[in-house]
This record gives sequence, C-alpha cells and structure tokens, in this order.
Amino acid sequence: MFCGSCIHDNTWARALSDAGVEVSLIPLYTPIRVDEADQTTAPVFFGGINTYLEGKYTWWRSVPRWMTRWLDSPWFIRLVTRRAISTDARDLGAMTVSMIEGEHGPHQRAGEELAEYIAQLKPDIVCYSNALLCGSLRTIKRSFSGPVYCVLQGDDIFLDGLVAPYREQAMRLLTERANEFDGYITHSRFYRDYMADYLKLPAGKFRTLPLTLDAAPHDGQPKPIGSPPTIGYFARVCPEKGLDQLVKAVLLLQQHIPDVRLLAGGYLGPQHQGYFDQVVKSAAALGTNFEYIGSPADKKGKIEFLKSLDVFCVPTVYQEPKGIYVLEAWANGLPVVLPKHGAFPELIESTGGGLLVEPNSPQELADALERLLTDESLRTDLARRGHAGVRDMHSLRRVAERTLDLFDQDV
Repeated sequence: MFCGSCIHDNTWARALSDAGVEVSLIPLYTPIRVDEADQTTAPVFFGGINTYLEGKYTWWRSVPRWMTRWLDSPWFIRLVTRRAISTDARDLGAMTVSMIEGEHGPHQRAGEELAEYIAQLKPDIVCYSNALLCGSLRTIKRSFSGPVYCVLQGDDIFLDGLVAPYREQAMRLLTERANEFDGYITHSRFYRDYMADYLKLPAGKFRTLPLTLDAAPHDGQPKPIGSPPTIGYFARVCPEKGLDQLVKAVLLLQQHIPDVRLLAGGYLGPQHQGYFDQVVKSAAALGTNFEYIGSPADKKGKIEFLKSLDVFCVPTVYQEPKGIYVLEAWANGLPVVLPKHGAFPELIESTGGGLLVEPNSPQELADALERLLTDESLRTDLARRGHAGVRDMHSLRRVAERTLDLFDQDV
C-alpha cells in the first residue's frame, strides 16, 4: 500500500527543500513507501518490529540496544513486511495505548533515542505527522525548546476503529497530552473545526495549509469524452471510501447510458476482501463494463489509469479530511463528482473543477455523472478549471510559501 499521508508529507518536505529550507523527514515504524523520490534522511525510529516486541514482552525492553538495533534496519523491515500486515485499528489497540503512554510506557527508550537525534539536528521547528505519536512529545520537549506542531490527517478514523477498552484508554491519554503541542495543522477548515472539538482543543491552536501535489509528472490533459464513456475510482478499497455507492450509481446511470464503464483502482487490504466481494457481486449486471485493476506498482501506472477515464469519483461515506486523489485527477484533466461533506467542498471551491452531491445518495450521484457525460461543454469547462487550478492553488511553491508564513509567526 502507498500511504497517502506519507506521500503528502514527502511532497511537502520536497516543496520546502526546493524553497531553500533544510528539512529532515524522519521515518517511524517502517521506511516510507512513496511513488516519488524518497525525501527521508534519517534512520527508522520506533522500528515496528522492536516496538511490537517491547510492547508484548517486558524482558525485551532490557535487552541491550546494540543487540536489537539491527531489527530497525530498513532492509530487514522491508523483508519482514513485504507481505501485507495489519493496519486495522481493531488489531492494534494495545500497541496504540502503549505508544501514547510515552515516558511511562514500554517505548520510553525509543522516545529518548528520537529526542536525542532531534536535538543533534538543532531544528527551528518540529512537526509530528499525527497525534498518535504524542507519547514522545514530553521527552522531546526536555531537550528542544522550540515550537512543536502536529499535522492531523485522519487520526479520528483510526481512533474510532479501536475496540473497547482500548479506544476509551487511548482517548483519555490523548486528550491529556494533545494540548501540549504548540499548534496543529490541518488541510481543511472542516477538519480544523472537527478535530478541535474531537480533541477538546482551542481553535486558536489550529492553522490550515492547502494540500499539495507535484503536477509535473501528470501529463493527462482535458479531452473529449471517450467511447465508451468511462467513470473512474482510485482510492483504497474499503467501506468508508464508498466504491459500493458508486457501483449503485453506475447501475442507475446504465439505464440512460447503456455502454457506460466503471474502472476502479486502489489498494485492497485483506481485512476488506469480504467487502470487495460484495461490491463485485453487486456490479455483476455491468458485466465487462466493470473492472478492478488493483494497485498500480508505480506513479506511471497510476497516471496511465487516470488518463483512461472521463470522469473521476470517490463517493466517501465518511468525511474525508484530505483527498489527495482529487488533486491527482485534476492534474490529469479530469472533472470530479464528490459528496458534499468533509474537505471536498473546500477542494471544489479552490479550483472549481467538479460537482458536489448529497452524501449517500446513489441517485443524485448518478444524475451528476450523467450531466458530465452528456454535457460536453460543462465537462470540458470543469476539467480545464481543475487542471489549471491544481497547478496554481495546490502547487509546491504555494504550499511552501504558506508554510513559511505560518512558521515565521512562531520562530
């Protein structure tokens, strides 16, 4: 799986580096997997194998570090995790709680190693990639006096997936520590307000930065509708992303556009195989006009997939905090149809490159898709707006400028 948050953080780091900022992108748990040049410059901290063993076996914490450090080697972690491993919150409750416990939990030694490394870097600002890492914050603040930010980009989805008693324990610990960050960053006003309430934080601690995308490799262009007309989905295959909703909408649309196709791509985790089997079963009436291509191995494959589409749609059931796949669709000349919730209205506002519909309404979704597939002028106009807007409002240059403006207030 390519992690969207890792991809975005990696792109953000490159944007700042291109602007002349010295950036250290530090991988935690595992080496990052991205579809562009890896910007990480540090060893892996909180190596996933050692973190698991320290949480499970008390005696492992007393093993000399020189005997366990090799387990944090990127090559070994990649070897062990070359097959899919669970990132399902239902399986990770105990580890989540132990990570948030920080200096009072089993991962105290790992937190101290990270703090020592950061102190050697002598940064002006430290920025965490999610709030679930807050267990090391107090340790880092003992040797670093500058501001520490935290980017929020879907933390609630994982936390809400924890089972009892771990969710209650994690939320109690997290709300105790969350206010210790000097500021929070979100990529939408929606998620700013949502997480301020969720973590019981003052709104004044929040800043927003636009999502960013390097559009240069994306060479798709707005184009006439193909034959047959093709709707595309590209995101993780899971209930919250709403592929089943899109299948229902396309079945309704087929009554008016009999040859319409639906192509889907994205990572399918083993925990969602049953969900996907139901999607395939419900799509049977589409016959060969429905196809799932899996997860392309690289960016080139993803771009070629997007260029084969006429309209893009990911009708999420939950309220999406980011939506990087929307930027990728725009970058390749596609108009989008999205539910009117989460970050999507703000994304559409930023470029004008799509239509919004009521969430969880296959009929409204079908009607909007039909508009774009039968009104060439409208579809072309939205495609051009998105194609130009993503290169302006979400460029590397713009996000670097906004980031420096934000950080200059605290340095």
